Amino acid sequence: MTIAYPSDPAIARIAAGLLDHSLPKAEWTHAAHFGSTLWLLRHRPGFDGASEMPGIIRTYNVASGGENTDSAGYHETITQASLRAAAAVLAAAPHETPLHVVLDDLLAGPQGDRDWLLAYWSRDRLFGVEARRRWCPPDIAPLPF
Repeated sequence: MTIAYPSDPAIARIAAGLLDHSLPKAEWTHAAHFGSTLWLLRHRPGFDGASEMPGIIRTYNVASGGENTDSAGYHETITQASLRAAAAVLAAAPHETPLHVVLDDLLAGPQGDRDWLLAYWSRDRLFGVEARRRWCPPDIAPLPF
């Protein structure tokens, strides 16, 4: 099994770096996206990922030298689908399960593949401007969660 982060404090460091914009851009990986999302969902009571995560990611992108445009940076449909996947995996895990184990389980599944969303969206729809700007439902198959 892949070990994205060896401990819950390692995931907490990623989440803190995202929130305070100190995370080096090179560390903002596929695993870091899911790890920070899982951490926020578990450790921030009342966290509303659907409404809060877009701003968190957009401000991090700008602070780390990126931009949020029609072709780069923040992507609404990918973010919202990934939030749903993370929330489903976290809800299915016993509460005492260490977060790094939950993340490894998530990454060992279909969501571990960076192209996992292409089972639900056509490439043109998912990577189009509309899907980047706002939530666009899948056009191939419904999400399983």
